[in-house]
Parts: sequence; C-alpha cells; structure tokens
Amino acid sequence: MLYTLYTLFPDLILPWTQEAIIGRAVEAGLVSFNLRNLREHAQNKWNRVDESPYGGGAGMVLRVDVAARAISEAKAMEPAPDEIILLSPAGEPFSQKIAEELAQKQHLCMLCGRYEGFDARLEPLVTREISIGDYVLMGGEIAALTLIEATARLIPGVLGDQESHQQDSFATGLLDYPEYTRPPDFEGNIVPEILASGHHAKVKQWRREKALERTFLRRPDLLETAALSSQDLKFLETLKKVKAES
Repeated sequence: MLYTLYTLFPDLILPWTQEAIIGRAVEAGLVSFNLRNLREHAQNKWNRVDESPYGGGAGMVLRVDVAARAISEAKAMEPAPDEIILLSPAGEPFSQKIAEELAQKQHLCMLCGRYEGFDARLEPLVTREISIGDYVLMGGEIAALTLIEATARLIPGVLGDQESHQQDSFATGLLDYPEYTRPPDFEGNIVPEILASGHHAKVKQWRREKALERTFLRRPDLLETAALSSQDLKFLETLKKVKAES
C-alpha cells in the first residue's frame, strides 16, 4: 500500500512512519509513504497557499488551485491513487467498515487541511470526504494518521498475528471482550478463573458473552447492526432483565 499525504507539515508525519509496527511494515515493503508539501504547488515567490475568505470572517482558507495542482501530481503517480481523500469534519464518519474497504486499495492519497480548511471548490475534485469524529482539530494530519493506522493493520503481514485484528472491537460488530495478563492477583482484583482453565470452548463462550455485555452497557447502538446468533439474543435478554430489576 502506498500512502501519499499532502500537508503543510510533512515533518510532523515523517517520524511516525519510522517507528513501531508501521516502521517495520515500511522496512518489509508492505507499506510506503510519499509525504508531499502543499507549498511546492503554490507557484508564487512566497510559497503562499492560503488567502482571506470571501465574505469576511476569521482565519485563512487554503486555495483550491494549489490543492488542484497537488491532485494532478498525484494522479500522474504510478500506481495512480485508488482514492483521493479530503479529511474534513463535513465528511462521512470513519468506521471499521470503511477501513476494511480502503485496506483493499493499492494507493490512497489524502489531503490534510489547516486553518479554516480548503476552498469548497476542492470538494468535486476528490473521490470522498472522511471525518474521524464530531470535533475540530488544528489540522488534518492526525485524521490522516488515524486512517493509516486503521487500514495498514489490516494488510496481510503488517501485524505479527494475522488473526489478531479479526477479534478487535468493531471488527465483529461488537466491542472487544476484556483482556488480562500477569500478575494474576493485583491488589485483590483477580483474573477470571475461566481464563486459566484451559477449556477453550468455555473461554470462547465467556469472551463472547463479555463482548455482548460490554456492548450492551457501553454502546447499545452497535447491537442494532451486529450479527447476532439466537444464543446471543438469549443472553442479551438475560442482561435486559437484570438491568430492569436493578
């Protein structure tokens, strides 16, 4: 997977691409990065990329012609981008489903805004707009890194255990079950006995029920679209009765 990022601050992103799992994935040739500075497309002696907004108001707006030249450059790359993504609070909410879709691509190009964002005339030039949440950041770099983290880990070989991401929160439509490790007793808080029993079927059932319980208590909205078995539904009915009686 090739990730091309257009940003005013590529040096913010560079160290992140060189460390931990992402850094090892780069060394293994599983992912690569092309960090591009938007100022290279300014075409003026001051390398200016922004202007005051028409109609007045605070802040500065990134010029559409600058971004359009960046997109033209990206389209000429080999391979050409499968998606040209504008990170924007007005975009579609990012989700695990979108991450799984994007992870199948060969080349993702992302535009990271700053200030008051890009001129609205940029929107028809991108293939999609994505938001990572209902809040405003100082720039699109963190949003871009979020997309990279969520998609790169789904690429075969990036994670050491190929099955690890399949049981993560949201991958199954539910929150993940709670995890435990040593020490077995921490200030009287003891690891559930079932996890040390060696009974794989019972451990699997316990984990499924805990995932259902966590989702029921913390994110019940996820249950509306999760794939649930008849046994899952029966367990949820029990949870509902306990909650009603408490």
